[in-house]
Formats: sequence, C-alpha cells, structure tokens
Amino acid sequence: MASAFTMCISCLRAARTTTTRASKPFSTAASATARPLFLDFLAPAIRQPFKRPAAGIALPKPQPVLRRRLATEASPTTSPSDPQPARAVLHPRTTESGEPMGISLSPRAIHRLSTIATKDNNPNLALRVSIESGGCHGFQYLMSLIDLAKEPATEEDTLFEGDKGTKVIVDESSLELLNGSTVDYTMELIGSQFKVTGIPGATSSCGCGTSFDIKL
Repeated sequence: MASAFTMCISCLRAARTTTTRASKPFSTAASATARPLFLDFLAPAIRQPFKRPAAGIALPKPQPVLRRRLATEASPTTSPSDPQPARAVLHPRTTESGEPMGISLSPRAIHRLSTIATKDNNPNLALRVSIESGGCHGFQYLMSLIDLAKEPATEEDTLFEGDKGTKVIVDESSLELLNGSTVDYTMELIGSQFKVTGIPGATSSCGCGTSFDIKL
C-alpha cells in the first residue's frame, strides 16, 4: 500500500522554484559578453595620434581673424602718434622771428571731426580751441564745436584746415601758447574727448589734462 505524502502549499512552491532553477544551465556566453561598469565621464579623454599628411598635400592655411574697428580709431594705414601739420587758410600768424605759427592734428582727431561733419552734413563744422587763465594749474584750454556759417572767424582768429576738410579755429592769444602743439582725440574710461598734447613750455598738468602750467 503506497504511503500518502502531504505537503503544504508554501513548501510546494519552494520545491518547484528550486527545481526550476536547477534545471536551467549556467550561461557562460552571457557572462562573457556582459559589459563591465565603466564610468567614462571620469576617464581621461583619449587623444588621437597626429598623422602627418602625405607628401604633396598642403595643410589648410589659418583664416585671418576679423576684428571690428571702432569708429574713433585711426585708419590702419596711419598711426595715432604721427600728427599731421594743419594749414593756416585764414589769418596766418608768425612769431617774432618770422616763423609761421601752427598746430598739428592727429589721425584720430581728423577721423573724428570728419565723422561728425559727415553725420551732421555740415562742411562748416569747426573745432574752436581757446586758452584762458584758471584751473588748478594756472591755464586751461577750452574746446567747442561751432558752425562757421553761424559763427564766422574774426580778424583775431586763425583758421586751420587738415585732411578730409577738417577745421580748427584758434584765437591769436591762444595760438601764441598753442604754437607747435597737437590736437588729439582720446578714448578713456571717463569718456572720449578732444585733447591738446605737446604744448611747448608746459611744465606740469592736472590729471584731466585740460589745466597746465606754462613757462612764459
């Protein structure tokens, strides 16, 4: 007589699971093709080795880097340090020794004055430069843009003309102190402005450059 064997449901499920796992063979191919964990973002970049081009093949030439030129910059063919003497076209003056008095204009000043005159469509635009006593160093020069059609030059004024039709007007007493100087245009952190540089006889000046001492 066969003996009866009883098993609870939990034991029966455990026995079936064990039998199923034992019946499946271990796959070595799956373990061989499994990709190992690799944190590629932590690994150093792999550089490709440099390959020399074959003979007769020229390397591409580097393209020039284009740079925008500011409107206040001088033309690439000129240098800001090369002032150009202006021509006295009205009421020229001479020194006691008979030498002509004059001033020079930097390429930057010429470019800026020409740009303003073209923008305003006013060929009569001129830069008036005058010197008066005052300031923190005894003398100071003042500058202003004027329209010669509305404020024509007087007999005491000397009108200078530079390239591109630029015009600078200086009165007689101021010209005696500015003779041999240069009108320049500079761009600084505090702003862009016209300046007078190289004033003969100037011994010192303030930080802004508009006030100076002069040896008379």
